[in-house]
Amino acid sequence: MTPASSRASARRQRSLVISLVIVVVVALGSLGATLAARWSPRLGLDLAGGLSVVYKPAHKVSPAKLAEAVNILTHRVSGLGVSGATVGTQGGDIVVQVPGVKDGQTILKQIGQTAQLYFRPVLCGVPLFVGAKSKAAKPATATLPSCSPTSALTKTNLGVTQTSTGSYHSNNVPADPVLAAYPSTSPTRDGKGSTVLLPEVPGAGPYKRYLLGPAPLTGRAIGSATAQQTQLGRWVVNYTLTGTGTPKWESLAQTYFHQMVAVELDGVVQSAPLIQPTQSSFTSFQGKGEISGNLTETQAKELALAMQFGSLPVRLIPQTSTTVSPTLGHSALVAGLGAGIAGLILVLIYTIVYYRLLGIVVVSGLAVTAALLWAIISALGHTSVAPSFDLAGVTGVIVSIGITVDSYIVYFERLKDEARSGRTIRTSVDRGFQSAWRTVLAADTVSLAAAVVLFLVAVGAVKGFAFFLGLSTLMDIFMTYFFTRPLVVLLGRNERLTSARRMGISRGLAVGAEQ
Repeated sequence: MTPASSRASARRQRSLVISLVIVVVVALGSLGATLAARWSPRLGLDLAGGLSVVYKPAHKVSPAKLAEAVNILTHRVSGLGVSGATVGTQGGDIVVQVPGVKDGQTILKQIGQTAQLYFRPVLCGVPLFVGAKSKAAKPATATLPSCSPTSALTKTNLGVTQTSTGSYHSNNVPADPVLAAYPSTSPTRDGKGSTVLLPEVPGAGPYKRYLLGPAPLTGRAIGSATAQQTQLGRWVVNYTLTGTGTPKWESLAQTYFHQMVAVELDGVVQSAPLIQPTQSSFTSFQGKGEISGNLTETQAKELALAMQFGSLPVRLIPQTSTTVSPTLGHSALVAGLGAGIAGLILVLIYTIVYYRLLGIVVVSGLAVTAALLWAIISALGHTSVAPSFDLAGVTGVIVSIGITVDSYIVYFERLKDEARSGRTIRTSVDRGFQSAWRTVLAADTVSLAAAVVLFLVAVGAVKGFAFFLGLSTLMDIFMTYFFTRPLVVLLGRNERLTSARRMGISRGLAVGAEQ
């Protein structure tokens, strides 16, 4: 061997070692960082348990309106502080899945508030309904009467005045007893231009129900809303208005200055604050404001959530609601992983018995791949890029194990063909990879194309299967070139390892020891 060829061989061997070391360091480093951060894959509904609900639009809407509703519901679910929730379409329906929640009914109650958000002037307070069995009860279709003069929540009756401490005082206007005979307005009659009689969120205000006028403003005027605690420990809701919503809110607030305006969502009054009670004259809100009162932390957060994400372009009707037990999901996960691990162990034992030292390459390659996959899937769980890791995703990863092992076998069989044709193991590892690489790349490309098509056209769990199958296939291409190739080439250049009696590469390829 000439000095030039010797230097070229040394450089090539050094590049192989570098490639191998980089892959191992990246895989183990990523796994270590993931474990240190206590990240784990974002499990889907069938593994973590949780809630699944299907909503149907009350009337036919355009795909753009449906997509807008999905976006708003996504923000609403995210605002609840749960992770891993998904909102998507299935035909003309909207499917919401919230994995890992224990109190599914509470979540369902909050995400199920799908009506328009309205801002209505409060006409008067109303007692609880006397009951349908009462002789005084009126039918649901009865026209609502006007408030009595003594119960009307007008500026005169409220008599808002400011105190020297910067607070305010207002009169206790009694609820209208006449309206107790009228039932609350049904959701089908809760129109923007209607006068309605609606209940309040328990503890949100001084009255049990409210008679409300037509809504001059909807939730589209709200840009953002957050619940915050003041320095005095009181919970308030701070909100900002949109560019088009600001002048409309200014007009509404000025018209009902020192009167009550109700925030209504899905037929329930979330809050009914007084407009600027601590001020003697109206001043501009300048695109933002604050709702205060005797709000608890929970009430403030729910009100902020309702104000920010309550305005949907269409009323949604819940069709089905399913609560999956975490115990059932855990059992499914254990069963799925148990089947996958059992099959994997059998495959690894077979490759070691059949290919000897090359079988160890398969084991190490799968271990490095698993470390890298775990880190990637765990990291993707903290983004909205990947679907949740459910049973379909587990299936996709298990199927990909077969694809990965096939890549090793294609390479090893090419090595066997080269060695049996009379070439040395040292020469065969290079030539064998060149021909095997084309086959592996073609097979993985077909698998990847199938995964992409499935992901684009499928719905539900099939998308998860396609995503994780495609991810694992890309990982196989990467590992074959940057891990398997350099490792096998380096082992094939070591005469002691190729000619070992029991585990040597020559024994695994069923050829004679290298001369």
